[in-house]
Amino acid sequence: MTDDLKIERLTSRPQFLAAARGVSEARGAVVVQRLDRHDDDATVRIGFTATRKVGGAVVRNRAKRRLREAARAMVPLIGRPGSDYVFIARMGTAGRSWDRLLDDVKSALTRLATPRPAPGATPPARAPSGQDR
Repeated sequence: MTDDLKIERLTSRPQFLAAARGVSEARGAVVVQRLDRHDDDATVRIGFTATRKVGGAVVRNRAKRRLREAARAMVPLIGRPGSDYVFIARMGTAGRSWDRLLDDVKSALTRLATPRPAPGATPPARAPSGQDR
């Protein structure tokens, strides 16, 4: 991607709920949800959340700060224009090493950027092999 990619924040609950209807990828200490908005706006919007399962307020805030920094580093490189992303902290986000957290975010964003068949679509038929039994 280019450096001129405009990034904004998701601010309201309906925006987060809409992103939850998109596709998601779980990698290590993070879950990333992506919604293609199908509009003419190339802006990428990102949001961050952590449930109370992650820990107390201090742990949740630390996890979200770390996700914000990881997203700041990776979304301009891998993010798709016209998408909304929600980064969800998991149990190990606050204590995970920085390199591993960056790798988790990068691999989730990369997977979400590659086109996939729609959910419910039938996979291509495999050729029969003689080793089925």
